[in-house]
Amino acid sequence: MSTSAEAPLHDAPETRGAAHGHVAASEIAVGVIIGRTSEFFDFFVYAIASVVVFPQLVFPHLPPLEGMMWSFAIFALAFVARPLGTAFFIEIDRRFGRTTRLTLALLLLGSSTVAVAFLPGHAIVGVWAAVLLCLFRIGQGVALGGAWDGLPSLLALSAPANRKGWYAMVPQLGAPIGLIVASGLFAYFLVTLSAADFLDWGWRYPFFVAFAINVVALFARLRIVATPAFQELFKSRELQPTSVGTAIREEGPRIVVGAFAPLASFAMFHMVTVFPLSWVFLFTREDPSRFLLIELIGAVAGLFAIAASGILADRYGRRALLAATAAGIAAFSGFAPQLLDGGATGELVFMISGFILLGLSFGQASGPVASSFALRNRYTASALTSDLAWLFGAGFAPLAALFLSVQGGLIASGAYLLSGAAGTLIALWLNRTLAAQREEVASDEA
Repeated sequence: MSTSAEAPLHDAPETRGAAHGHVAASEIAVGVIIGRTSEFFDFFVYAIASVVVFPQLVFPHLPPLEGMMWSFAIFALAFVARPLGTAFFIEIDRRFGRTTRLTLALLLLGSSTVAVAFLPGHAIVGVWAAVLLCLFRIGQGVALGGAWDGLPSLLALSAPANRKGWYAMVPQLGAPIGLIVASGLFAYFLVTLSAADFLDWGWRYPFFVAFAINVVALFARLRIVATPAFQELFKSRELQPTSVGTAIREEGPRIVVGAFAPLASFAMFHMVTVFPLSWVFLFTREDPSRFLLIELIGAVAGLFAIAASGILADRYGRRALLAATAAGIAAFSGFAPQLLDGGATGELVFMISGFILLGLSFGQASGPVASSFALRNRYTASALTSDLAWLFGAGFAPLAALFLSVQGGLIASGAYLLSGAAGTLIALWLNRTLAAQREEVASDEA
């Protein structure tokens, strides 16, 4: 059996349909979009609060910049905890099944998220506010590691051979959709409430909404994942969880390369979402609600760019598109961050152009390297690759970009983007080398 997602796994549709209840790629796509949108909405609700709420609520005794730095340090904890969550929930999956794993993971995610909504401030509990926020954030990270349901891999394997790029971008649509809803919600409360009311109770409502969305997403995803047709399809595609140790032992180099391949996308991800909001909030007199609306406009542009990435990837190849966008991000890093000091026009140009580049790159960020995993390891290896990619590329991005920009001006924050672009280009070259080696070994064995 082929080990590549590029293999023509859509052959003999009449046989496949009889065996699996006519599960179409479009059905899988629905489950993927629901799951990713709920996760990204959680992500952006917390990210926005990290800028406009937590420095004042949890660190009011510190200077604004220092409070923001501590807030971003806690923000990174979820990314550190994700691989641990994956290892823990993989074992639950192996012992009790995917349904149990997904239920427990999403319940933990919802509980950790709604717990943030009840977070007391420093004025009430002192340093314990920061301790509790750390615990809730770690809970979110562990849960996100466990929320991997294998549907993105199943979608890639079930897509028609000539539309791999189109179906690869489907999971990524959740990011701009989640940002659009989260930005709009926070902007509404910032505009309609006084500063005191917003900081007291208004900011908490988006977290309740996130909890409600998680509950809906849980039932929607379970309805898909737990059906006999999907369970059989997972088995036929060999998408069963192997142990983390086995995946690392057999796929270690490809996991590392896979973690670095999307660095340009993930570095860009925070450079046009969390970081610019923090810069505007700290160093300008601009109302953060207005900038959130600019982010919303940028996210709409990013949504269309992600869709366009599917068309371009199917025409020119996913690796070629990733390499081209990495080069574009490298060029963007040399001048674009300074646009944030250019008033409303500069901010709008920065956000729209940045989101277009992000969409074209992020839309294909997970496909090319994941397809090189042996099918027996793909479920676990893809989860680990995603965790490590977010950790290396995004977890510390807001903290690093803010630190660099404070030390050397906005242009210095572009160094983080440049390093991500270089990481992507090197990883793509290594991936091509590893793929060639695997094909050579397979040829010799045949």
